[in-house]
This record gives sequence, structure tokens and C-alpha cells, in this order.
Amino acid sequence: MKQVTNSVLMIRPVAFRMNEQTTANNHFQKELNGILPAAINAKAQQEFDALVNQLESVGINVVVVEDTLETDTPDSVFPNNWISFHENGDVVMYPMFAENRRVERREDILDILEEKGFVIENVVDFTSAEEDGVFLEGTGSLVLDRANVIAYCALSPRSDEELFIEFCEDFDYAPVLFEAFHTVDGKKDLIYHTNVMMSIGDHFAIICADMIADKKERKMVLDNLRESGKELILISEKQVTQFAGNVLELSGANDKRFIVMSTTAFESLNATQKSQLEKHGSILSANLQTIETCGGGSARCMIAEIFLPKD
Repeated sequence: MKQVTNSVLMIRPVAFRMNEQTTANNHFQKELNGILPAAINAKAQQEFDALVNQLESVGINVVVVEDTLETDTPDSVFPNNWISFHENGDVVMYPMFAENRRVERREDILDILEEKGFVIENVVDFTSAEEDGVFLEGTGSLVLDRANVIAYCALSPRSDEELFIEFCEDFDYAPVLFEAFHTVDGKKDLIYHTNVMMSIGDHFAIICADMIADKKERKMVLDNLRESGKELILISEKQVTQFAGNVLELSGANDKRFIVMSTTAFESLNATQKSQLEKHGSILSANLQTIETCGGGSARCMIAEIFLPKD
């Protein structure tokens, strides 16, 4: 299976703001005071459009779908939490922690993809788990090594162990489960999404190993990554707060590789880390300050990779 794709889905926000329902366990979100909601959304749209333009300019195929005002969906810019696409034609729908995020799931997006020639064979729907208060937020919760069929998951209120194992059984992924902690107001708390502290490319893995407190778990995760042939790029907890783990490798024209991240993430990296990454692709960075500040997510969260076959 391929680890890297040339096609992605992105949702253009129309009502972006800090989502009051997600602040309970996403400690990366902050209020932007003194700015009207319309101005915050306008800034988020500018950042979104600029990132789309950058991706398209290097030959990445971006399917942009406009969010709708009918639903109040402040986090719609992060579609990777509710949907994932797979090479066998499967589409997976995931259960979401915040009630107002559940209305981000839109059937019409599947129709749009089919109109563009993508083949959908089957929809696997885990969303009924919401009734039991159980969540698994897509490729926020799951960091997939698709090529080696290994799924990594940091347990949290948004990433349930049993549901993770069920996903792995259904898709024949080997599960690698662990707990990752970050410091919030002087206390250690579980990180809300795995993809904030780790990213897996074709031949590299970015990870904040220091967040995995249990030494056996840390060794298990790092051993799995090394045995899968990944060059380890270790980042600090401070760099995680600057979204240096929220990174995605994509392929552009002529299969040229790009490592997509925010300007904040890029500026947090030291020279050694940059040169390590640049062996694997050109770094493409975009200013996502408003989206990062209010949304608590960055470049990787904004992109749902499309691995579906084409007709």
C-alpha cells in the first residue's frame, strides 16, 4: 500500500471560530480577543486559500468543498477527524467527541468525490459508538503507517482503546497503543490527538518520544518505527505546542515529495531537523496562525488524504 498520495480533500470554512465544545481536552486552542467572529473567519479563509494555492502550485490535486452555513461547524476545516479514504475503495466515518463536530459529516462529499472519478466501494461507519460516549477521531487519533500496515494511537478521551482495536481488526492493521502526556497548567494530561505529537512519512517519522512516559511503551513505539525503516526525527514538547508534529508528506507533480506544515512549525525546527526532513522532500510551509490559535490544529489536521482508486 502507498503511504503518500497526490490527492486530498479540504473543507473551506464559513463559520470558523474557537469551538467551545472542544476546549475541554484540546489545550492548544486559545481565544482571540478583540476580533469579531466574522474577521476571525475571514482570516481563516485567507490562510486556507493560501495553503490550497501552495499545494496546487506544486501539482497536488486538492478537492475543495465549501462548508455550509446551515450547520454551525466551527471546526469543519479539520475533515481528517471524521473521514478517511483507503486504497481498496473503503471510506471510514468516525465518532466525534464534540456534538457540534458530528454535523461536519456530509454524505454529499462522497458524491462530489465520485463525480471527480474516485471509486467508493464501501462505507465503514463507526459513528454509532457516539451513543456510548466512545470516540475515535479519524487520522487525528490514528497515525497510519499504510505501507507497513501499522496503526499508532495515543489513548485519550477522543481515542478509545476498544474502538482502535476494532478498526485494526477490520482493516488488518497491527495496533501500536500508548499513552502520551503533555504539560497543562503545571500538570500532566493526555494529549488529545496522536497526530499532534507524531507524523509518519514514507521513509521518516517525526515524534516527540519524551511525551511517552512509560519507558516500555516508548521503546515499543520507537522500535516499531525503526523496524519499519523510518528515519526518526525527534522533536521536543515545546515544538509539539508549535505544531511541529502536525505534518504531512504529499506527492506533487512527477511524484516530487513535499512535507507540508505551518510556518509556526517550520520556524520551531532547528537546522538539523530541517536538514533531516529535506532529505525526504521539499518543506512547504504556510501561515496558519488564526487556524492554529483558535482551532488547536494545524496543516495535517486540515488535510484528508484521498487514497481511493480512480475509475
